[in-house]
Amino acid sequence: MSVDIDITQFYQTFFEEAEELLVEMEQLLLEVDIESPDAEALNAIFRAAHSIKGGAATFGFTALTETTHIFENLLDRTRRRELALTRVIIDTFLETKDVLQDQLNAYRNGTEPDPETFKRICAVLQQLAQEANGDVAPAPAPAPAPAAAAAPAAAPAGGAGNLKVRLVKVSAADQALLREELANLGEITGQEEADGDLTIWLNSACGPDDIIAVCCFVIDEKQIVVETVAAGEAPPPAAAAAAAPAPAPVAAPAPAAAPAAAPAAKDKAKPAAAAAAHAPDSGSIRVPTEKVDQIINLVGELVITQSMLAQTASSLDPVLFDRLFSGMGQLERNARDLQEAVMSIRMMPMDYVFSRFPRLVRDLASKLNKQIDLVTFGKATELDKSLIERIIDPLTHLVRNSLDHGIETPEKRVAAGKEPTGQLILSAQHAGGNIVIEVSDDGGGLNRERILAKAIQNNLPGASESMTDDEVWQLIFAPGFSTAEVVTDVSGRGVGMDVVKRNIQEMGGHVEIGSRPGLGTTTRIVLPLTLAILDGMSVRTGEETFILPLNCVMESLQPKSEDVHTAANGERVMNVRGEYLPLLELHKVFNVANAVQEPTQGIAVILAAEGKRFALLVDQLIGQHQVVLKNLETNYRKVPCISAATILGDGSVALIVDVGALQRTGVRRQDPVAVA
Repeated sequence: MSVDIDITQFYQTFFEEAEELLVEMEQLLLEVDIESPDAEALNAIFRAAHSIKGGAATFGFTALTETTHIFENLLDRTRRRELALTRVIIDTFLETKDVLQDQLNAYRNGTEPDPETFKRICAVLQQLAQEANGDVAPAPAPAPAPAAAAAPAAAPAGGAGNLKVRLVKVSAADQALLREELANLGEITGQEEADGDLTIWLNSACGPDDIIAVCCFVIDEKQIVVETVAAGEAPPPAAAAAAAPAPAPVAAPAPAAAPAAAPAAKDKAKPAAAAAAHAPDSGSIRVPTEKVDQIINLVGELVITQSMLAQTASSLDPVLFDRLFSGMGQLERNARDLQEAVMSIRMMPMDYVFSRFPRLVRDLASKLNKQIDLVTFGKATELDKSLIERIIDPLTHLVRNSLDHGIETPEKRVAAGKEPTGQLILSAQHAGGNIVIEVSDDGGGLNRERILAKAIQNNLPGASESMTDDEVWQLIFAPGFSTAEVVTDVSGRGVGMDVVKRNIQEMGGHVEIGSRPGLGTTTRIVLPLTLAILDGMSVRTGEETFILPLNCVMESLQPKSEDVHTAANGERVMNVRGEYLPLLELHKVFNVANAVQEPTQGIAVILAAEGKRFALLVDQLIGQHQVVLKNLETNYRKVPCISAATILGDGSVALIVDVGALQRTGVRRQDPVAVA
């Protein structure tokens, strides 16, 4: 009896695993030592291509199957030392990886890959095979087939020798698939089956790790036992072995095997990248981002409800209701622990971002004829997934700028007394409630005179010789600003840096630049760890409650009349221990009625944002607590100087102040902002 299975339900699992394998493949190719390549690295690259080919064949992704088939044959020659690696070959392999990524994206989007690109890369790989070996180049697989589409490869002399592969409690369909997979790795000299276990004698150049990695695509690692055949031990006769698994379903046409393989890919296969690295099973599961976001929203509602209950209970007598207060305290602790645990699910390591740049640096350095060494620090530093995906484009632009404008050519570096190879450093670290990401180079640094002259020529506001270095560096973020003399495909069009700054600000962060002539430039990005929760300080102005991010609050004090002064332009400043800070009145910014007008009757909160400090006048401080952020733009509209909103314990809505926006605009002009 045949059972129809809709294998499209398993597409997403394959796409995710193939994506991981391609990332791993690129990293290994970039790190491989051409002169003395690491055998395990070459094996891992081969296994990645082999696993992608198997899954692509299962789902009928023809172009992806045929491309990986030719690619796999070349990789097999490489790991067997039949094909010596060169930079040209590595470049070709990297180009093939890019084509595989494009093909995968096309299938993911429900379209067919570009046929011309497919033909071109196949021709390039076949030509490479012909140049490496006078024999006929490998031919593409004629049609999509199960994972065993490749022709069996005979084990060369001097290989690993005879192995005994025992597969424990494996279904008949999986046995058929595994036989064909193992036949690709060598010559099957015997096999026997008993009580659902299948033992195969294999003469192969592959080691046990290779065997396990390939079989893991179908079954769990604990079901696989690989042993070296003892001296004098003979496999069962080949004829008897072939007759042992003779049930008719095994001989079914290739398409019948696809549904059987698909559940294996869905239900049994570990993440392929982890299998390739032989990492222990971490028990991880794949969960759609939408489900995680839904859980986070529900936890946020739980925290708000807990806050409401706590506020209601605060009016009761703690002596009479001691058990209630004890339970409320326990609920608060549990809610906070739950919130932190759920938030940690959304955190991802910065390696997810940094791993994209070795390839970019390699390709761009080659195009610019520069020698560049990329160094990364803090790859394990975690950031919210929603932010980590949005930071990729700004970082890419900063890296390209450092490579093009910052680091000099080898000739110029040597003439300046430097090493010919420049250094680009990407780093990430936690600093309080923020993450600090830096892009540093040891190039020529920013040219103050050149930037200032260009800014004055373009009539940029505020551009003058009296500007400090930090203020001059900020000019490069002006829209359309560029000092490049020649426009190239890398940079020079005057677009990008203003977008970088705007994108960072939209994420609640800011950008700082430091530079020293002849020594290099450092661009520093400061971001909040997450946009879902916030430690804040509640303040009251008139009848309104606002939330100030706690990491921006330096101190608070009550102004004295002799410390408050009015400048010539009518704006107020406040003397704080010898430093004159702009005094911004919150009620004026948001046009709040019935607020304290006299500074000496209110509280001045000293805030720091984007490297600058200012004082914010409020009526009173309420307290510190953790708040759940609600997107104001999605639920209402964008409000200047407001980053989000939250729901307080009494059910009212409080606006969360964007301190960075206040520093940039409010300090210079206290025009009322329309909130309603």
